[in-house]
Amino acid sequence: MFWLDILAIVIFILYILDVSLLFLYGIHMYIMLYLFLKYKDKCLSNKEKEPINLEKINPEKLPEVAIQLPIYNEFYVVDRLLDAVAKIKWPKEKLYIQVLDDSTDETVEKVAKIVQEMQEKGYRIEHIHRKNRKGHKAGALKEGLEKIKADFIAIFDADFIPNPDILLKVMPYFDDPEIGMIQTRWGHVNKDYSLLTYAQSFGIDGHFVIEQVARNGSGLWMNFNGTAGIWRKQCILDAGNWQSDTLTEDFDLSYRAELAGWKFRYFMDIENPAELPATIQAFKSQQFRWCKGSIQTAVKLIPRIIKADLPWKVKAEALIHLTNYSVHPLMLINILLTLPLVLIEKWSSFRYNDLTTELIFFAAFILSLSTFAPTIFYLYSQKELYKKWWDKILYMPILMMIGTGIAISNTKAFLEALIGKASSFQRTPKYRIESKKDAVFVRNKYIQSIDPLIVLEILFFIYCSLTAYYAYINHKYLIIPFMIIYAAGFFYVVYLSVIHNFIMKFGLIYKMFYKKNI
Repeated sequence: MFWLDILAIVIFILYILDVSLLFLYGIHMYIMLYLFLKYKDKCLSNKEKEPINLEKINPEKLPEVAIQLPIYNEFYVVDRLLDAVAKIKWPKEKLYIQVLDDSTDETVEKVAKIVQEMQEKGYRIEHIHRKNRKGHKAGALKEGLEKIKADFIAIFDADFIPNPDILLKVMPYFDDPEIGMIQTRWGHVNKDYSLLTYAQSFGIDGHFVIEQVARNGSGLWMNFNGTAGIWRKQCILDAGNWQSDTLTEDFDLSYRAELAGWKFRYFMDIENPAELPATIQAFKSQQFRWCKGSIQTAVKLIPRIIKADLPWKVKAEALIHLTNYSVHPLMLINILLTLPLVLIEKWSSFRYNDLTTELIFFAAFILSLSTFAPTIFYLYSQKELYKKWWDKILYMPILMMIGTGIAISNTKAFLEALIGKASSFQRTPKYRIESKKDAVFVRNKYIQSIDPLIVLEILFFIYCSLTAYYAYINHKYLIIPFMIIYAAGFFYVVYLSVIHNFIMKFGLIYKMFYKKNI
């Protein structure tokens, strides 16, 4: 039928566009790796300035620094955070600490007690408890900022363990009046806890070792990552202050500051360990927030970036950076179009066999380049950080599976951002999981329900498996490896969702019959 042939042509065009866009984001990763190799020495804190020596400097000559600690129901980790903040090397009289507490549980009482103890030890620390939670994290930071007289503000999330030397190493760089923010690298306290946390560490390392260095070293725009960074107060005010109309207030403020002409620095060698989400649902909620917030920021700021008087390279990279989470809906589109493409000569009145074979060959080539890009990208970050990195290649399939498995959740986030659908701030529960000896099921105060999207994840697993099968019987062999990877990803996320939910709700039963960490 004529309309079926029209449909076939539409599928061909959409498929070509889809794989071409995936190719664009894959090539971008190669470019980031190239820029990293070229500029990595520019992102080391000891290359230009020496750390401050507190024994050789008059404390009066040091600037006052405020530390903001935004928290919300962080019962398990808040004491670890405050203990680490107390160890930051800086004169007490030049340090002001704000605990911005939006908690609605026993965390409030726990923080109040610790803050009182620190006050008795001479720390200038204040516990600010909000009950309305207006603006969530951005609102808390903004309200706290109104009480700060210091010119510089360090921010740490609850799951972080600040580097004791961070101020000694970073503050000398604020001698440059154009520097508005300095970001440092995230580390991991629990990467060896499970396959899930190990794979996540790859993703975090890729961003902080390769991307941030590539952008900052080459003069492209980079972003504050929400924590483990220090801001100049005037930079925040010039950029329009913290705003809560996106779920990534850090990304939003960063680009508004750079639009205002401020410059940032990033230092790879200053590491601040943090806790990776130990359950798949916590990880998915984190990624949902990052994805939706990034696209919200893109919708908000891309028109301003396009109109701004900026070099084309800065504009182009900023657009790709803001829309990077587009790979997830593109991945789903690719999956959905592949089966009709494999079977196209079966249901169309014309024979598309030759054209289909050529298109699948083209797609396989493009997808291979796109698939190898993350592998090379993330492996090189491991090579840069660790001496024994070759064995880490064995874990790359897990990272690929998780990246695929969360595509449905992130696509939902992507679409909600595009249509302007508001949603509440989804916190990432932390359980103080630091080693394999720690058991998440005994710290199950913040249980998350199974994501209803698990139904779609199961259906996509079946669909990918069927596509691989029909590709095999129709001799479209090049597409089979990708469908197997996609199917494995959805299956793995479904499996973790069920197992982790079981662990959290039925921990004692689990402990009796199955004692391994997941």
